[in-house]
Amino acid sequence: MRMNHLTVWSAVLLLSLTLAACGGGGSSSTSQPSGSAAQTESGSLDPEALAAEIGPVQQVSLGEQIDAALARQGEQLFNTYCTACHRLDERFIGPPLRDVTKQRGPVYIMNVILNPNGMIQRHPVMKQLVQEYGTMMTDMALSEEQARAILEYLRQVAENQ
Repeated sequence: MRMNHLTVWSAVLLLSLTLAACGGGGSSSTSQPSGSAAQTESGSLDPEALAAEIGPVQQVSLGEQIDAALARQGEQLFNTYCTACHRLDERFIGPPLRDVTKQRGPVYIMNVILNPNGMIQRHPVMKQLVQEYGTMMTDMALSEEQARAILEYLRQVAENQ
């Protein structure tokens, strides 16, 4: 039993240190300076532009047609890295993902995959999802090419409903 408590406290300490090291303190992380790309002309928050400010991906070029080879690669990656927490059509540890490409833009999706910790700390949509699901997304240390393949797979499954 003592080992179990030690493991839990170690995990809590590690999570706390990680959040603190990533700049969790100080000014509010959701407020943006005026003129920021993350605000529309009306002053409302643009989720896609904010994601571009947070993550490594600023823009994504999507073809009109689904790239079947890239989607197949993305399916394999999805099954390897994502299915521990996500299902396509049902709530699990994380949200269902079949319609994510209809709900969120490609920059947002790729930056969630590539920089989940930064997105959790600074993006209001990710903050709300963490609150709703009670868990944080794990950084899988995927490459931009792998994230793009997963995005293509998610585009394909949304299209093939």
